[in-house]
Amino acid sequence: MLFKKKGLFTVSDAMRVVEIASRENAKEIIVMCEVIDEDAKRRLWDYANAVRLMADLTGEQREVRIEILEGYVSDKVKGIEL
Repeated sequence: MLFKKKGLFTVSDAMRVVEIASRENAKEIIVMCEVIDEDAKRRLWDYANAVRLMADLTGEQREVRIEILEGYVSDKVKGIEL
C-alpha cells in the first residue's frame, strides 16, 4: 500500500497508516512524504516488528515490509492521500 503526504509526516499520520494497513492485512507499506518525524518512523518500524513477533507466536509466516521515500511526493503516482 502506498501512502502520500505533502509536508511533515507525523505520529498521528503513522497511526492512521498502521490502522489502515492492519485492516487491509497489507504485506508492504510505502510512505512517500517530504519530511518524516523520527517518532513516526519508529512507530512504523514498531508495527512491522510487532507483526513479525505475533506471527512467530502463532506459527504464521507473516511480515510487513516498510519503505519510506522522503524528499519528494509525486502527483502522478496513485496512492492514499493523508
